[in-house]
Amino acid sequence: MTTELLSQKESDYLSQLTAAARRYARRTERRETNKAVLATRGVLYADDPARVDKRLARLGADWSLARAIERTPSEPVASAGSTLPMPPDRFDGAVLGLERLIGRNNLTPVAFLEEGALAARSVGRITVKGPGGGHGTGFLVSPALLLTNHHVLRDPADAARSEVAFAFQDGVDGAPLVPAVFGLEPRRFFVTDRDLDFSLVAVAARGSRGEALSSFGRLTLSEAQGKVVVGEFVNIVQHPRGEPKQLALRDSQIVDVLDEFLHYESDTREGSSGSPVFNDQWEVVALHHSAVPKTDDQGRPLSLDGTVWRPETGEQQLAWQANEGVRISRVLGALHTMTPTGEAAGLRDELFTAGPAPGPVPPAPVGSAPPPPPPNGTASGPNGSKTYATDPTAHVTDPTTHLSIPLYVTVELGTPAYPGTPTYPVTGSRPAAAPTPPAAPVPGQSDAASAVQKDVDAALLNRRLAEERPYYDRAADRAARDAYYADLDAGDGDALRRALTELLERTHSPRPRYKPMRLVYPWVDLREDGRLHSVYSGKDFSPEEFIQADAAVLQTRLARVQELLLHESTAGPAEFEAEFDALEEAMPFNCEHVVPQSWFAKLEPMRGDLHHLFACESGCNSFRGNFPYINFPGFQEAVRSACGMREDEGFEPEKGKGTVARATLYFLLRYPGLVGDAAREFPENRLPTLLAWHDADPVGEYERHRNAAVAEIQGNRNPLIDHPEWARRIDFGGVWGH
Repeated sequence: MTTELLSQKESDYLSQLTAAARRYARRTERRETNKAVLATRGVLYADDPARVDKRLARLGADWSLARAIERTPSEPVASAGSTLPMPPDRFDGAVLGLERLIGRNNLTPVAFLEEGALAARSVGRITVKGPGGGHGTGFLVSPALLLTNHHVLRDPADAARSEVAFAFQDGVDGAPLVPAVFGLEPRRFFVTDRDLDFSLVAVAARGSRGEALSSFGRLTLSEAQGKVVVGEFVNIVQHPRGEPKQLALRDSQIVDVLDEFLHYESDTREGSSGSPVFNDQWEVVALHHSAVPKTDDQGRPLSLDGTVWRPETGEQQLAWQANEGVRISRVLGALHTMTPTGEAAGLRDELFTAGPAPGPVPPAPVGSAPPPPPPNGTASGPNGSKTYATDPTAHVTDPTTHLSIPLYVTVELGTPAYPGTPTYPVTGSRPAAAPTPPAAPVPGQSDAASAVQKDVDAALLNRRLAEERPYYDRAADRAARDAYYADLDAGDGDALRRALTELLERTHSPRPRYKPMRLVYPWVDLREDGRLHSVYSGKDFSPEEFIQADAAVLQTRLARVQELLLHESTAGPAEFEAEFDALEEAMPFNCEHVVPQSWFAKLEPMRGDLHHLFACESGCNSFRGNFPYINFPGFQEAVRSACGMREDEGFEPEKGKGTVARATLYFLLRYPGLVGDAAREFPENRLPTLLAWHDADPVGEYERHRNAAVAEIQGNRNPLIDHPEWARRIDFGGVWGH
């Protein structure tokens, strides 16, 4: 009998491999489903709709634009590089980015390669010297810190005998460059997490030949969601087996997203541990940490020859089936739980601040020697002062007991704004023009202004695409309608109501957030004349008017919030919520929820459900408020305007009664129990009013266009538009909350 003794490092690595293989095996069904959806429907449908929505938003797009591109026949335009039938002067970078994501077009600006070259400069080869040493990959994530895997640098002792070499690669002439080699300084900073398989360590400020670490830049990490989705291709810069730097470019496809890990298919090999995984915008989405090995029925990794793999045979003998990376947001989340002090606190905090891109490397002085190490753990500071390194015992070496992550509250008002933007009037028949931003915005507001303009640009692009589409394709919509209800066991009464509720909820995917500027005005709510007609007054506006006016509202709202943040440092969640409610009430969008937002606490998906969102000038929006619909007898006194009549018991619109009735009935079917559970909400005894309006004002071309446009974006349809006759067959008794 022989007993095989494994080193701790070998044992850790074997455990990591088997854990990765178990995760991969558990996700087989989900992964195969993802692949099937990718093959049949495409990248927009394989991941969770909320994640896809965030990805589109990060690209400056939305579902309306994505679906328009996806459904438009491919007609290459050489001068624009687009597959859409758009002249060059209407071509937009967002179009090319979406075509690339969807798989319609492989073109990309040449800047993509230039940005990738800059990002690759921050990636280096790690060499662990001495017994049990080897190679890995790491990358700079702050001015002083390098990120890699725990299994590459397990502890401060490993790090202290290691070095990182940048520019270890071939030049454009094929000749090797002279690498810049830097020592690691775990006494200044070292943290590691075995479960998430990452280590973060300080790097010397100067290389062995005097090179400046700052010349290699850094890769700024972000916790923001929407950096990548299932089906998207990623890029990996790596040092496989310790070889010169290499790149797996867009042949690595995300096939599954787990809570803490990503699974992808790529050409990474051993030695790639610790490599950054990038999306097409060269944002780091994951820390590559392991290949997923093939295993036997006992879960043991297999060698290339089919036998059970043993660590002493080497990584090169493992039989791989996939790769696994740690989601970078989870790494950052773990780092947030740290409570370092002194210099370590400052170094950790630098990780969460944006930094400049790497620039050209200055040549090292001829014959220069590396700077002498600081005596007794100190480093020279300004004016000869001494800055003491952190206590070498102050390392988080295996934080398997995680601390509570601090609560971060994100408030989304749609888009940021300039402070001081004039308040948009809430009365009047025409929206005001968008205000001109001040020439010198308050420091820190340039990003906010850019975000506002990004929304406007995306909305206007959606509008231009709408001009290229037929307004309503009757034959195609009839086929889509028949297919949608094909499996519905209709019946009558409550059975029909329940079947429709189940169908509407199941097919409501994706579930876009409330963005009328992008989704309602450019296409969904257009009339046959290419303009928007107020659902209550009937007055007409151009889509561009409402887009610009809502942008002004967004700017003003956020300006007020920023003032509150600046001057009311003690305000709590309740105060902020009250302020947000007051802002929305005082400065509404030119968009009406036929079921008022207060009835469902402004929650999604109700708030963004396009079936009950309509263009409506803000004056009418404010006039209606949250009053339920009612029929006023001709002899009754009521407050009257161009929008309709209003009194304490309700509101009767001047126009669009059949339209709002069908939208309200849709809402009752889609969200049973949300209406009628509080005072002043639409009571059950008003149902005959909706049915009467539905009968008196039948469905027309406009509503059929709306229904088809909404179905393209969020998947479900309004049964009262598709089958008006069902209104009298459905038992709505079970939809009211009590």
